[in-house]
Amino acid sequence: MQKSHLFSTFYAPRGRKRIYELGMQIAQLYLSPFDQIIGVVGEAGSGKSALVKGMFPGLELTNDDDGVNVRPLPLLEQDEEKGFFSPHTYHLDIRFEMGFTSAPVLAAAILKAVHRGKRVIVEHFDLIFPFLNQNANLLIGVGEEILLTRPNLFGPEPGEIYDIVHNSLLYRLMAHTAEDLTELFLSEDDMERAEHDDINHGFIISFKDRAPVVDLEDMERKVNELIAQEIPICYLDEDHVTIGGKPHACTGPRTHVPNTGHIVGFRLLKHLIYDRANKRYLIVGCVGENSEENIKNVMKLNPTTMNKVEPLYEF
Repeated sequence: MQKSHLFSTFYAPRGRKRIYELGMQIAQLYLSPFDQIIGVVGEAGSGKSALVKGMFPGLELTNDDDGVNVRPLPLLEQDEEKGFFSPHTYHLDIRFEMGFTSAPVLAAAILKAVHRGKRVIVEHFDLIFPFLNQNANLLIGVGEEILLTRPNLFGPEPGEIYDIVHNSLLYRLMAHTAEDLTELFLSEDDMERAEHDDINHGFIISFKDRAPVVDLEDMERKVNELIAQEIPICYLDEDHVTIGGKPHACTGPRTHVPNTGHIVGFRLLKHLIYDRANKRYLIVGCVGENSEENIKNVMKLNPTTMNKVEPLYEF
């Protein structure tokens, strides 16, 4: 047990694969077999369920799009699930379940499962906490970043974590949408080999071995033109969004602002950065009120000119 653990922070990645992999990593590093209540907080669409799937592969989520009509809720049927084959781990989404069952009944079912030695994973844990009088063993917040803490007698309480991730989520939504808009101006070849990474209030699009053919100043101008047009962004399926009604491949289709006009302060670093350790070229973008300052900070961290003809930076 990490008795002196206060907080751990990770970037909340874009796309199912990356957030599943992060969930696996978190489970390996932070999950204890003695944890009985895992509390997850954050807004809808922030990736809470995907993170839970990564942490607990094979767990049936009660709010899953393909299983949302599975009734009754297994947690409420514990008396019918006795014996060797009874579940060890339950999942419930409090915001969803409160449409069917009162909070005190849900809280009593959680405490009953804990008393029976079971584990309960609770999404929107902040909504049920006032009825439990018991904090989570492991508390996870999902916004622009993923926060992990082990609360003790003195906190933190779920509401405190929720406030942090709620306020930061908008930057993640803006960054992911701006990243998709930037991809629209890549060549087909560059688009196929593009990979993704994260920075604070921004995004990275990376390219292995050879640099993309791009005019970054022109690309920034074109993306800002799309932002000014307030084009709607809509979920299409698990692999696509629509941008102005046109499908666009996306591995994180739920993590977007509703239209491009919600993106504030989009900036691109006007130089490619070369990541020598991983042999890749990086396009770096930032969003938010302080995006220009963030871009300047990126430049300060990568001051070495690799090529005086092509303005690349190396680290």
